[in-house]
Amino acid sequence: MAKVAFLGLGVMGFPMAGHLAAKGHDVTVYNRTFAKAEAWVGAHGGRAAATPREAAVGQEVVFCCVGNDDDLRQVATGPDGAFAGMASGAIFVDHTTASAEIARELAGAAADLGVGFVDAPVSGGQAGAENGVLTVMCGGDAKTYAQVEPVIMSFARSCRLLGPAGSGQLAKMVNQVCIAGVVQGLSEGVQFGLNAGLDMEAVLDVISKGAAGSWQMENRGKTMVAGEFDFGFAVDWMRKDLDIVLAEARRNGSTMPLTALVDQFYAEVQTMGGGRWDTSSLFARLRR
Repeated sequence: MAKVAFLGLGVMGFPMAGHLAAKGHDVTVYNRTFAKAEAWVGAHGGRAAATPREAAVGQEVVFCCVGNDDDLRQVATGPDGAFAGMASGAIFVDHTTASAEIARELAGAAADLGVGFVDAPVSGGQAGAENGVLTVMCGGDAKTYAQVEPVIMSFARSCRLLGPAGSGQLAKMVNQVCIAGVVQGLSEGVQFGLNAGLDMEAVLDVISKGAAGSWQMENRGKTMVAGEFDFGFAVDWMRKDLDIVLAEARRNGSTMPLTALVDQFYAEVQTMGGGRWDTSSLFARLRR
């Protein structure tokens, strides 16, 4: 069992840190709103720290799951950041969905301090975090990754090293591109079927067993039909992720016409007041 810290107790981080405690790890938590850290301790035990630096002191692994590049830089660096409290040989594991650039930047800063770094964004949403079945995409060196993989598996179903620092973030970008395209296709298919007078619940039952089947169809097809869009991974977060994707695409020369179009469709959902709706709410845009 490891001595660990977890920085960021949002809808993902709160249950992820809880799984670490449930597996017997010694957990210290930090959250920008301290009351949230106190609530976590009340539910799971462990300790709450007032700053990332305080949380990181004496830990073997420091996990982080915050909002974006700026949030990540703030909790990792500076006099009150986690790096300032970490000893040589400790490892920082970042589960934030952020840019590959910030991952490489922080990996370099960590290396200067003798600290390991793994960028490890996750897929599976709030339900995956709560059930401990996340998919984790990692970037870093093999030795560092091997040390932290068993701990990460406390809340993961699958975890894999995909290359040097930044590779985890790049893989998460691929993940989000694929989700965006599938959700738009599913939305259009459901709309077409309803307009044609089909029983779409029956249709989805049939086609989900064939080549059209997907996680989105299995888990969101019927809720689209029902007009239900309250499932955790919000449109606002997807737009943040797609902004990262499109910026990276400009850097590496990728052509992303469908992704750019779906991003604009999500912007329309936001103007409808759906910023906190689940990403399957692309369907709501078609049914206005």
